[in-house]
Amino acid sequence: MNAPLLIELRTEELPPKALNLLGESLASGVVEGLAKAQLISGAADYQVYAAPRRLALLVNNVESIQADQQIIKKGPSLAAGMKDGEPTKALLGFARSNQISIEQLSQINDGKQMVFAYEYKQSGLPLSALLSEILNHAIKKLPIPKVMHWGSSSFTFVRPVHGLMMIHGSTIVSGSVLGLVSQNWTLGHRFLSTDKIVINQAADYARKLFEEGKVIASFAERKAKIEQGLRREAAELNAEVAFADGLLDEVTALVEWPVVIQAGFDERFLQVPQECLILTMQQNQKYFPLLNAEGKLINRFLLISNLEADNPVHIIEGNERVLRARLSDAEFFFKQDQKATLTSRLPKLANVVYHNKLGSLAERVERITALSGTIATMLGADVAKAQRAATLAKADLLTDMVGEFPELQGTMGKYYALHDGENIDIAIAIEQHYWPRFANDSLPDNIIGTVVALADKLETLVGIWGIGLIPTGDKDPYALRRSALGILRMLMQHNLPLLPVLQAALNTFPTGQLAENTVTEVQDFMRARFAVLLQNTYAQDVVEAVLNGNVENLGEVVARLNAVSAFKKLPEAAALAAANKRVHNLLKKVQISTLPSINTALLQQKAEENLYQATKNVAEDIQAALSTKDFHQALAVLTGIKEKVDAFFADVMVMADEEQIRNNRLALLRLLSQQMNAVANIALLNE
Repeated sequence: MNAPLLIELRTEELPPKALNLLGESLASGVVEGLAKAQLISGAADYQVYAAPRRLALLVNNVESIQADQQIIKKGPSLAAGMKDGEPTKALLGFARSNQISIEQLSQINDGKQMVFAYEYKQSGLPLSALLSEILNHAIKKLPIPKVMHWGSSSFTFVRPVHGLMMIHGSTIVSGSVLGLVSQNWTLGHRFLSTDKIVINQAADYARKLFEEGKVIASFAERKAKIEQGLRREAAELNAEVAFADGLLDEVTALVEWPVVIQAGFDERFLQVPQECLILTMQQNQKYFPLLNAEGKLINRFLLISNLEADNPVHIIEGNERVLRARLSDAEFFFKQDQKATLTSRLPKLANVVYHNKLGSLAERVERITALSGTIATMLGADVAKAQRAATLAKADLLTDMVGEFPELQGTMGKYYALHDGENIDIAIAIEQHYWPRFANDSLPDNIIGTVVALADKLETLVGIWGIGLIPTGDKDPYALRRSALGILRMLMQHNLPLLPVLQAALNTFPTGQLAENTVTEVQDFMRARFAVLLQNTYAQDVVEAVLNGNVENLGEVVARLNAVSAFKKLPEAAALAAANKRVHNLLKKVQISTLPSINTALLQQKAEENLYQATKNVAEDIQAALSTKDFHQALAVLTGIKEKVDAFFADVMVMADEEQIRNNRLALLRLLSQQMNAVANIALLNE
C-alpha cells in the first residue's frame, strides 16, 4: 500500500536558532533512509514541519512493504578462496557463515578483481520492521553540538522528547525511538490548547494541529505569516520594519501561533543613537523596530506574541515595561560615556592585552597609526586625518556602551568623536574602519575610512600570521580569511599593489617579532583567496592566466579578466596559447637573463626574420595599448602574428647545434614571450 507517512517527535522547547536546520536535517535523513530501503514510490515528495515543541515530516509516497531485494554478499577473491584446487579456510568460512555449500557460490567481478559471492533474493520487509532504525539513524546524524539526558533514561537528544508518532496512512507504525512507543496523538499549543489531538490520518496532521491545536506546524508558513503581519502593521504607521539578519527566523522558531502586536516607548529615548536602541530591541527583546521614510527610528515597535487575546493590553504593557528598562540602560551608558573624551581613554589601551606575542592594544594602535600614514600617502589622502582616525579608532572599546554591545564598536566611536568635536571625516573613518565586516558587506565610502580599514586588517593579517596562527581547515579564530578578502576588495577598488602594503605592514612590527617568511606566505595566501573570489565570476583558467601574470595593481584585474575572457573566444586564441606553452617550455631550459640581445645578422631563415619583425611591430602596439590600460587591444594585436609563429615552429629548429644560433633564437622567443604575456599568461588558457 502506498500512503502518506507521518513522523513527529514532540519535545520541550527546542533551541530557536537551530530549529529550522534541525527540521530540515531530520527530514533529509529520514527520506534518505526510506529511499535507501526502497520504501518510497518514485521521487520523494515530503513536507517538513518544525515548531518550538516538535519536529515532524510527512512523506506522501511511502510503501508499506519493500519490494523483494536481490542481495549480493561478496566473499574472498578467487586467489584467496581456492588453493591447489581446494577451497581455503576463508572460503569455507564464508560459505558456512551464510549456511550454504561451496557449490552455491557464484563468481563476480567487484570492479577490482574476481571474487566469490552469494547471490539470493530476500523477501521485502514491512515498513514497521525498518522505520524505527531509519529514524534512529537520522536522529544520530542531526547537527546537535550538545545533547541532553532527561529523567532516568539513558537516551539523549537536543531537548527532552515526550511523544512519538509514526503513522502510515491511518495505521500506527509500531516501533520504539528514544524510549518512546509510537502513538496516534499529539498536543497542541501550550496555552491555547489542552486536549490530546488524535491523528487518524497522516495527511491530516498539519490541518488538525492548526484547527484544534492552535499550532502552525510549518516553519515556512509561520515565517510567511509573521512577515506579512509585520509589513501590514508597519504600513499602518507609514513605516518600514528594521529587519536584522536571522531575527525573523529566530522569532519564527519561538512561537507556535504568531500574533503581531504594536507597542511603543517614550520619545525621549530617541536622543540616544538609534543603532543602540535598534540593537537592544532586536538582540535582547526580539522586537522589530520601525523606521520612517528617512530611515530614522520612530518610537513604535512590533512584537510577536505566542498568545491570541481579544484585548492584548496586558501583553503590550508588559513588553513596554521590559523595554523601558533596557532603553534606560542604553540612555545611561550613552550619557556616562560622553563625560570622557576618546582621547582621554587612550592611555588605558596600554592595560588591554591584544595578544601576548603582539603586545597591548595601545601597541597595536601605534602600528595601525603608522601604517595608516603610509597608505594615506599611497592613496593621496590626508595623512594627518588618517593617523588621527587610526589613533582614536579603538578608544570606544573602553566605553560602557560598547562593553554592553560589542557589535557597536566603531559606530559609538563615530558618535563620541563628533561629540568631542573631531573632524567629520575622522568620525566617519572610526566607524567605517571595521568595514567590510563580512563577505559582500559595503566597503568604506570615505577615503580616510578606507585607509584605516586597510591598515587595521593588514596589521591583523600580517601580525597574527607572523606569530604562526595560520587558518587551518574550518578553524580561523582571527577571521584572517575575511580580513584578506576585505583587503583585496579595497585594493582593487583603489588600484593599489599588494606586495608594498604587506611589506609596509611588516615594517610596523619590531624586527624579528614575526616569522621571516611572513610577507611571502601571506601574499601566497591572499592570491589563493583572490582566485577563489574571482572564480565565482570568471572561468578558472582565465583567473589563473591573469593572476599568474603577476599583476601589480589589483585594480586592473577585472579589466584584464574581461579582456582575457574575450580573447579566449577568438579563433586564434587556442593556437597562440599552445605556442606560448611551447615557448615557455623551451625557455625553461636556459637561464633567460644570460641570453644575448637579438642579433639580426644571425637570423638565418625567412621564418625567423618574419617573426622578429612581426614581434617588434606588435610590441609597439601592445605598449601603446597598455599605456592606456586597453587590455582588449593589447591581446587583439597578438592575433596578427599567429601565422608567423606557426611558420617559425614549422620551419625553424630552435635548439640548433651552433650555440650562437641557438641562443639568438631563444632570445627571439624571449621577446615573443614578453609580448604574449604582457596582459596575462595565456599559456594557461584551456582550449
